[in-house]
Amino acid sequence: MTMFSIGVAGLVLLAWLMVWPAWRLKAAPADSRGGNDVNLAPVAILGEQLAALDRDLEAGVLDVQQHELAKREIQHRLLDESGTNMNPPATVGSRKAVLSVGVAVPVFALVVYGVIGNPGGFAPPPAFAVSNASEVTPEAVEAMLVKLAQRMETGTGNRASDLQGWTMLARSYAVLQRFAESDRAYAHAISLAPEEPQLLADHADVLAMLQGQSLAGEPDRLIAKALQIDPRHLKALALAGSSAYQRKDFAAARRYWQQARDSAPPGGEFAADMDRRLVEVAGAAGTAASQAPTTATNQADNVAPARITGRVSLAPALVASALPTDTVFIFARAAEGPRMPLAILKRTVAELPIAFTLDDSMAMSPEMSLSKFPRVIVGARVSRSGNATPQPGDLHGESPPTGTHEKALELVMDTVQR
Repeated sequence: MTMFSIGVAGLVLLAWLMVWPAWRLKAAPADSRGGNDVNLAPVAILGEQLAALDRDLEAGVLDVQQHELAKREIQHRLLDESGTNMNPPATVGSRKAVLSVGVAVPVFALVVYGVIGNPGGFAPPPAFAVSNASEVTPEAVEAMLVKLAQRMETGTGNRASDLQGWTMLARSYAVLQRFAESDRAYAHAISLAPEEPQLLADHADVLAMLQGQSLAGEPDRLIAKALQIDPRHLKALALAGSSAYQRKDFAAARRYWQQARDSAPPGGEFAADMDRRLVEVAGAAGTAASQAPTTATNQADNVAPARITGRVSLAPALVASALPTDTVFIFARAAEGPRMPLAILKRTVAELPIAFTLDDSMAMSPEMSLSKFPRVIVGARVSRSGNATPQPGDLHGESPPTGTHEKALELVMDTVQR
C-alpha cells in the first residue's frame, strides 16, 4: 500500500473521530458530557475502538480498505497493552491509554500532511513512523502543530494545499480541545472554501464549545448556511436540532433530528443516537406541554421579551490598531451581579460598523438571560487572540446601565485594555 493510500485512510478516520463529539452536543452543562472513558482499562478502550470500526464498516462510513488499515493499528496497540499492562491502576493506566489514542490520531494526520506537502518524497520522518504513533509525546505534538501553523501563516501558494493545511490544523486543534486556535484555523479554511458545508458545520461546533456549548448566534448562522448548501448534511442537521433543543423549540428539534435520522446509514451508531434524541425531545415536549398554563400566565405579565438593538463602531483613533480579521465580541452583562455574559454575539472588524440584536436566545444558560435582570451593561470588544476572556491590548467600549428593551443603542469601542 502506498503512503498516499495510508494518508487518505488516516484522514477519513480523523474526520470520523471529529464528527462523533458534535453528534453528542447537547444543552446540558459541560460536566455532564461523557467522562467515563478515563476510568476504563486500556484494553477495554481499544476493544471499543475495534467494535466502533466494525459498526462503521457495516454502516458504509468506512470501506473495507480503510477499515482494515485502522483495525491493524488498533490491534497493534491492543497487543502491546495486553502483553505489558494487563492490570494497570485505573487512575494511571486509563489516562495513559486515552492520551495515546487521542494524541496518535492528530499526529498521524499531521505527519501525513507534512509528507504529502513535501515535494522531495513520500517517506515519513523515521522519528514519527506510523507504527510508533502511540509513543509520540505531547511535546512532539506541540512542536509539529507550531511548525504546521508557521507554514500555513506564510502560505504554500497553492489554494488546494492551503485549504488542506488549514483544515488539518483546525481539526487537530479541536481534537486537543484548543478551541480558540481551532476557531481561527477554520476561519482561514472557510475563506478558501466558503461553500463547503462540512467546514461550516465543524466551525459551528468549535464556536459552540467556546460559548459553553451554546449554539446561539454565530454557530446558528453557520449551521443555517451549511443546510442551505446541503439540506441533508448529517452533522449540520444534528447541530440544528441541538440548537433548537437549547432554545426549547422542541418541534424544530424533532424535525431536524428526524431528517438526520432518515438520511443516516441504517444500523449505524449515528442513527441510534438520533433515535435516542427523538425519544428525549418527545419527553421534553410532553413536560413543556404540561406546564403551558403556568408559562402563558408568566408571559402575560411581561410587556415584551427582553431585546436590545443598536450599532457598534470603532473609534477613528483606534482603527489602525485593529486588523480586519480580528474578532469582535458584542455582549450584555448584568449591571449588578455576575459578570457572565447574558447574551453574546461574535463578528469581525471587517464588518464594522455592526448593527446588532441581543435577546434571550443568545444566553449561555437559561438561568443567565437578559430577562432575568432589570438593568444590564452592553459592551463590545476587539480581540486579536479571538479569546472571549479580556486580554491586554484588546479594544473595548461599554454602555452605562440600561434596560433590557433598549433600541438604537450607539456603542463605540474607544478604550485599550490594560
